[in-house]
Amino acid sequence: MKTFVLGDIHGASRALDQCMERSGFDFENDRLIQLGDVVDGFSDVYDCVETLLRVKHLVALKGNHDDWFLEFIRTGYHPTGWNYSGKETALSYLKLTGRERFIKRGRDGYKTALDAKDIPRSHREFFKSQLLYHIDDENNCYVHAGFNRFLSFTMQKPETFYWDRELWLAALDYQTMKDQNPAIGPFINFCECNEIYIGHTPTVNWGTDKPMHAVNIFNMDTGARQGGRLTIMDIRTKEYWQSDVVEELYGVMAGF
Repeated sequence: MKTFVLGDIHGASRALDQCMERSGFDFENDRLIQLGDVVDGFSDVYDCVETLLRVKHLVALKGNHDDWFLEFIRTGYHPTGWNYSGKETALSYLKLTGRERFIKRGRDGYKTALDAKDIPRSHREFFKSQLLYHIDDENNCYVHAGFNRFLSFTMQKPETFYWDRELWLAALDYQTMKDQNPAIGPFINFCECNEIYIGHTPTVNWGTDKPMHAVNIFNMDTGARQGGRLTIMDIRTKEYWQSDVVEELYGVMAGF
């Protein structure tokens, strides 16, 4: 069994299909660890979830966008008013009902005809079952955003795992100092993980649509929602495969 890690999908089913095909992913025998943010970006969220549900050995993590969608599933209320690309997620599920025209821009967000009951039960269960983090048998940690490296996992607030960017930024700063002064002390991480895989903070912010590596952290958000690509990596070999530029696949920019 191979283990692959996949970055933030953001509703880009066409990119997801390319990553699965180009990596040779085996839906029956390989393990996939998906780092969250399946929703909000392009309007193929339904297809993305359907593909992930085909993976026999799937570890699905919660992203901040997924958490917003989960609140809608649980309460019928979307906390951002379907902003931040949420409109495209609503459209994806409205298409199932034939009511995709029933979405309008309001004062603080979008008004839609979508009801939480319109979300297929298997999809509702998918978002309810997403994990905050995952640690494998080799003590590698997988998390959507990050965590407070000065606290144990049991001491963290749940939202830290899908919102925190300080871990990645601290690792970048440390790596720069280490390159300049190899004698600098160790990068403090009370959780003592071997390797850490994150999404959430797009590498395109640093001018690249490739995965980035600092200290023991691999950033797999290669900007599928922000002009970049979707990326899947074999965690043993570190070989990775990418989709085409997602905006070119869809011919439009992601909704924001």
